[in-house]
Amino acid sequence: MSMKKAALAALLALGCATGASAQEAAAEGRRLFQQRCASCHATETGINRIGPSLAGVTGRQAGRLEGARITEALRGSGLTWDEATLDRFLQAPRQLVPGTSMMVALSNPAQRAAVLAYLATLR
Repeated sequence: MSMKKAALAALLALGCATGASAQEAAAEGRRLFQQRCASCHATETGINRIGPSLAGVTGRQAGRLEGARITEALRGSGLTWDEATLDRFLQAPRQLVPGTSMMVALSNPAQRAAVLAYLATLR
């Protein structure tokens, strides 16, 4: 399933579970990103902060974004960011990639779905 289809499915599930529309669920993903992720990650291409830019993250090999500070653990992980890998990473980054510098985890599946749906909108 493509990232866009998975994100849409996640948004619809989130909207049905909470009574929110898909548009409201997308706004929730953006809000959560701003609250939990934006201090370390930008959403604009070419802007790296403590963590790499997440613009166009889907399909990118982990640890390969030029100009970003990346741990050897992430660089050597062999991961490619797709919806399943991003979901697992956001749930428990240090469990999936021991030695990563990523410290924020989203244990709530609905919150992860919302953030993933928001990330799918980024180019």
